[in-house]
Amino acid sequence: MPHVIDNPRGGERIVILQSGSQTNGQLLAFDVHLQAGAHVPAAHSHPHQEERFTVLAGRVRFRLGRTTLLAHPGTILSVPPGAAHWFGNAGPHTARLRVEVRPALRMEELLETSSNASAPGWSRLIDRALIPVDFKHELGVPFVPPRLLATLLAPLAWLRPRLST
Repeated sequence: MPHVIDNPRGGERIVILQSGSQTNGQLLAFDVHLQAGAHVPAAHSHPHQEERFTVLAGRVRFRLGRTTLLAHPGTILSVPPGAAHWFGNAGPHTARLRVEVRPALRMEELLETSSNASAPGWSRLIDRALIPVDFKHELGVPFVPPRLLATLLAPLAWLRPRLST
């Protein structure tokens, strides 16, 4: 039975097809179901991973760097490591994408954490803000050097364990 990660607030469902543990860390493959209007929260990059998208259903708007494209079923887009990108459902119905991430690293854990952190509450908000620090090998913030980001988020990292007690 596949591992399913639901994020009703974000309008997405992720169905893990092949986990990093199944592929000796070489690949994480999953389908993303995006409801109408749903999108990833912000432009981001993956410092050490290539991400390959295949649109299976619906219309999906991608931004890769400064380029925007509207993808339809059959469109394949590869995003090299370190490239800033964003995507969202551009149609009136649920869009479905197949995503392959190489190497897998901790991407499945990142997806799970992102979904859990979307729940309301201060501690969840802090968890969400610290995702780029907790998953620095899997997620980058475009145009912000990782050391600067870690420095800016250090007060939240200090505060997090104090709020959970």
